[in-house]
Amino acid sequence: MDSYKTIRGRASAEITEKKSRFIAQLAPVQTEEEALAFLEEVRAANRMARHNVYAYILRSGGSGQTERIRFSDDGEPAQTAGMPVLETIQHAGLTDVVAVVTRYFGGVLLGTGGLVRAYTQATQEALAAAEPVEIVRCVDIEITVAYAQHDQLMHLIAQSGGQVLDTVYEDTARVRLRMPDGAQGRLLEAVSELEHGHEDVRVGKPYDAPDPTA
Repeated sequence: MDSYKTIRGRASAEITEKKSRFIAQLAPVQTEEEALAFLEEVRAANRMARHNVYAYILRSGGSGQTERIRFSDDGEPAQTAGMPVLETIQHAGLTDVVAVVTRYFGGVLLGTGGLVRAYTQATQEALAAAEPVEIVRCVDIEITVAYAQHDQLMHLIAQSGGQVLDTVYEDTARVRLRMPDGAQGRLLEAVSELEHGHEDVRVGKPYDAPDPTA
């Protein structure tokens, strides 16, 4: 089962190094357009900043590309800003994520080593504030049973590693759940036995979502 790790929602952190402020901001993205839109959002909010360094990693760059990696020093000396940000993301094992580190210059030069350390630390602290999430291929399943079978169905779902999303109680109990694609076979067999071959089940198309078993 293929999986990858990204972050759930945005995160940020700020450090100060020799009077320069470094503000790192992260966001989960799925396309290059989303990554660039986030970059422009940060730039618009920090028009007085000297630099808005960025890096992003995408699983798919579109047009058949399997991965797309981009970074920019945005006016800082080569290899002192964008690359450290990118390497910090890579070290965390993340993809489908963009990082923008805004620097407000404090009047004191940091040197190449100081810049690398500052951009790395700012990104690390933003990552520490982020919530990592494992993304796997999932399916949503809707199962309708009589009230008498509801508790048994809940037990079967728990055993199979499914995550109940919601339940609608009408004349029957309609349960909607999510589980990793490929793991649904055993559950569907058990439901068929429970309903004596008269089960009311709808299985959606597979898609990427946070691991429901985590």
